[in-house]
Amino acid sequence: MKVSFECALCLFQRGYMEIMEATEDPGLRLKAVSHLFRLLANNFSPEAIPAVLGTMRDRIIKHVTGNPDPYIEKKKLSNIEAMKVLPLAEKIISEGKNHEERFRRACLCAIIGNIIEFNIPEHKFSFNELGKIILDAESDLAVDDIHEAFEIARKSKSIVYLTDNAGEIVFDILLVRELKRLGGKVTVAVKGEPVYNDATMEDALFVGIDKVADKVITTGSDMMGLIISECSQDFLEAYNSADFVIAKGMGNAETITESELKVPHLLLLRAKCINVANYFGVKRDKNIAKLLYPRREIKR
Repeated sequence: MKVSFECALCLFQRGYMEIMEATEDPGLRLKAVSHLFRLLANNFSPEAIPAVLGTMRDRIIKHVTGNPDPYIEKKKLSNIEAMKVLPLAEKIISEGKNHEERFRRACLCAIIGNIIEFNIPEHKFSFNELGKIILDAESDLAVDDIHEAFEIARKSKSIVYLTDNAGEIVFDILLVRELKRLGGKVTVAVKGEPVYNDATMEDALFVGIDKVADKVITTGSDMMGLIISECSQDFLEAYNSADFVIAKGMGNAETITESELKVPHLLLLRAKCINVANYFGVKRDKNIAKLLYPRREIKR
């Protein structure tokens, strides 16, 4: 997925807000924003991928400000607040009449978790509204490949689950649990180092997803989305041997849609920006469960 005109404001605004989080030093803020302007001027082009630019932006901000994890406190809060909603989500899934219905409900809960995202222009969310949004998840599902994904999942022996944000990872527990019930082995992958509000191993252990998954690993990098050239050998071994990959969030969608796939990938996300919404042919703030296949062009 390439950038659009609208990505320019988002990339800058998110960087600006991250600088504000990273340091209170006026001099460092000015230096960081100057570097941000230079980065966008040199790299924002029609062939650029938003998540790749986002990764470059975050690395510059962390380097200039000396703050390795500007969103550490917000990530902790996100995990705590999401865990308060977990019992409701668990109840909704448990009321499913069969494996497929529980899988479907778990997918919807996982998608709703993707709402937890900071500083995207015009995107707002409240932890207090998560419960209600979960109840409305089905009606907001604009791309629905869940049945087909279920058929793939129940035949898969090895599944890799790519997480996205802190807080959101709480709801990933529920889908991992349903995948396990279908008989496959599930490896969950988080970021190797902090990047924006993406989940790291610290978040995974805090929410307890390691108690549900067969294994939790890292991608080996602080990248947004999935950039194969930056992944660790440990991750690549798991990824390349998987029968099925489930990828959460916009960053993974932005990068995976530009990748050569070897196995089916299920993208689960909320279209929180106009660029992503337009790519998938949906309205903004709609839920997406999109299957991608090897050498198959994505349907618009």
